[in-house]
Amino acid sequence: MVSNISASRAPGLDLLRAIAIIWVMLYHYENYGGRLAAFVGYGWMGVDLFFVLSGYLIGWQLLRPYAGGEVPRWGRFFLRRAFRILPPYLAVLGLYVLLPALREREGMQPLWMFLTFGWNLFASYGPNLAFSHAWSLCVEEHFYLLLPPLVWLLARRPRAWKTVCVILLVLAGGMALRAWLWRHQVAPVLDVHSGEGNMFQRYIESIYYPTYTRLDGLLAGVTLAAIRAFRPAWWAWAMARGWLFLAPGLAMVFAAGWIFRDIFGFAGAVIGYPLLSAGLALVLVAAASPATWPGRVSIPGVRAIAGMAFSLYLIHKMAYHQVQQHLGAYLDGSPLLGFLAFNLAALAAGTMLYLLVERPALRLRRRVGG
Repeated sequence: MVSNISASRAPGLDLLRAIAIIWVMLYHYENYGGRLAAFVGYGWMGVDLFFVLSGYLIGWQLLRPYAGGEVPRWGRFFLRRAFRILPPYLAVLGLYVLLPALREREGMQPLWMFLTFGWNLFASYGPNLAFSHAWSLCVEEHFYLLLPPLVWLLARRPRAWKTVCVILLVLAGGMALRAWLWRHQVAPVLDVHSGEGNMFQRYIESIYYPTYTRLDGLLAGVTLAAIRAFRPAWWAWAMARGWLFLAPGLAMVFAAGWIFRDIFGFAGAVIGYPLLSAGLALVLVAAASPATWPGRVSIPGVRAIAGMAFSLYLIHKMAYHQVQQHLGAYLDGSPLLGFLAFNLAALAAGTMLYLLVERPALRLRRRVGG
């Protein structure tokens, strides 16, 4: 959710980022009574698209210096991440803690889980669900901490086969771990649909939330970054033929959606996530290519939505809840008016957070050399 678009502001990546945040927001909007097209029910996949984008963009930041014979400036990297993430995140967390009436759910997990970015590892998917969408930010924070030392280790004596082995190990390890967790945590309660320890709760806590089971999208993005950094001829070939990747990428995304018709099933848990991530990675290649229309044409408004995506992600559920609380009775029976009210409120809240907190923090980062 929080990776930077590259300095060139590639329009195709802006488009993917805007699609991701809109898809996620519409998915959450349906929890407030909105009924939209069937594909919106798969809006949780927007988070996986964010993961692929983050893996690619952050991976490129770290791998590009090594490809040029240099060593990344780790202090600068972490400083940039801190200025990018912490100000808007802490601002919204402060609202959740200090103004409970703004929460979309009454209960909230202990503050330390949010401050340490450990929420997704210790989550109890029960009554304390306020700010639950912070789980994906926790995954990305862990990624920011784990990728630099891994890159450093591989770069000490770089060999292509070592990198390939690490990629395959993370991929296969994630699939095997999810398979084991599904059989031991989810399968025994498949017929339990309510109460403590029900099937939905077990799946979310053991498979959907934890960082160690959700690395597929980040892995796919980093793999693209590695190809761009260390196999520039391959990357140039792909960029010149971007359209070749769009159809197979979308086909893989649709295939993953077909598998996820049973979202709590074994097949989805084991192969659904890597298939979805691979498909989204191919779509990213197509979107990044100047040979494709999305890769070279900037659509009006898309860059603004992409730039505010992090702020929108952080605060949109809070905004939805306020509309439901104060205007819900007036909006019943008017789907179009409800759609506009909920989403304009989220857009206004996200814009305010971006203008008042996120953008000033980014400007300060530039002034301090981050």
